Amino acid sequence: MTTHFYKYQGAGNDFILLDNRTNAINHQNPKLIVSLCDRRFGIGGDGLMLLQNKAGYDFEMVYYNADGQPSSMCGNGGRCIVAFAKFLGVIDTETNFLAVDGPHYAKISASGDWVSLQMINVDTINTDEDAYVLNTGSPHYVKMVSGLKEKDVYQDGYDIRNNNTYKALGINVNFVEPNNDGYFVRTFERGVEDETYACGTGVTAVALAMAKHNHQSGQIITPIKVLGGDLNIRFNYDGHTFKDIFLEGPAVKVFEGEVEV
Repeated sequence: MTTHFYKYQGAGNDFILLDNRTNAINHQNPKLIVSLCDRRFGIGGDGLMLLQNKAGYDFEMVYYNADGQPSSMCGNGGRCIVAFAKFLGVIDTETNFLAVDGPHYAKISASGDWVSLQMINVDTINTDEDAYVLNTGSPHYVKMVSGLKEKDVYQDGYDIRNNNTYKALGINVNFVEPNNDGYFVRTFERGVEDETYACGTGVTAVALAMAKHNHQSGQIITPIKVLGGDLNIRFNYDGHTFKDIFLEGPAVKVFEGEVEV
């Protein structure tokens, strides 16, 4: 069958979006998802999302990585599907939707291209030698480095993601360097198995880890630069739990078309 698809990007993190409110698309098909996400033989994307009906919510976000497997939470994907929901007329400027890690609240600008997405609370940050390890809807490894612009993020990220500690379940690897009043971040993403232009749960993890690293508390705003642009994370930290965490940034429709599924 032929279906209409939409391509969105959030700070360079790009996704294929499908409106599946009629449940017409059988998405439990890893080979299909891999082929659609292929950048040479398909549409191309870091992942694929379906917007579906869900009782008690405005919609449900169903997300697959580019490897065809169901994924943990994707922050930039979450922001993009909110923009998609507004485009479809499912929501106006606010929404409550369900994702794999639970309910999420989000606000979107009247123009529909700037989304503030509330993330899950975080109360645990562990360490692995000089790196921080935490879960912001997806598991993340955060390591401060110097010379990040020249760093071989693919190889170094691949090595950490596939070491004895993380190989079985995988982990997203974020390298961080101070940048003006915030940070510059580059991320190797599991599931994509490569560096991506941005990672929403990753920059969220970085902002929280850096607050802990710097012994900050209270209301904190952390601007972060990624390869695909600029993101903003704001949250409250009482010394024990990170709450009211919002990932903010652009979410833009790139193009749309028809594809065989």
